[in-house]
Amino acid sequence: MKKLLALTLSITAVGLISFEGRSLIAQDTGAQKYSLQVPDGLRFDEFKGYEDWQVISVSQVDDLLKVVVGDRAMIDAYRAGGPANGRAFPDGARMAKIMWKSVQNPDSPTPAQVAGPLQFIDFMVKDSRRFAATAGWGYAQFNYDATSGSFQPDGRGTDCGAACHKLVEAKDSVFAAYGRR
Repeated sequence: MKKLLALTLSITAVGLISFEGRSLIAQDTGAQKYSLQVPDGLRFDEFKGYEDWQVISVSQVDDLLKVVVGDRAMIDAYRAGGPANGRAFPDGARMAKIMWKSVQNPDSPTPAQVAGPLQFIDFMVKDSRRFAATAGWGYAQFNYDATSGSFQPDGRGTDCGAACHKLVEAKDSVFAAYGRR
């Protein structure tokens, strides 16, 4: 009986250690994204905490659902009337656009599209000195690979969004309107 109890405890301990090891590996993989950067140096870790930022707006383009979130400086600037009031966003303001493939919710009684597999995360940061050549904004896109569960920086660099965002230069190069609440 004692041998059986000892064997059971040993197997349980190995199982718990093995489970804990997988947990640590998963955490390391998640932390790995913070070491990534796009050419010209915009780093993923400059946006730590983006997962908890407040929603600015949502949109759907083709088969992608997009949620735009902003840090406290960005949200405060929107709440103060920016950029519609003609004031630029302050240096240091950051935003992220998280994009998922749109899928049909199998549990909804009505046709509802919901976020499916993660595809990309785009970041913007306002820094007038660092990004003077791109209207004060630095851009980055990180592509998500579901197979490996990891991100890869898009190779276009920190000016990757500048040409497109020039279309909204009068709105301090920001497309996202702060949705009324």
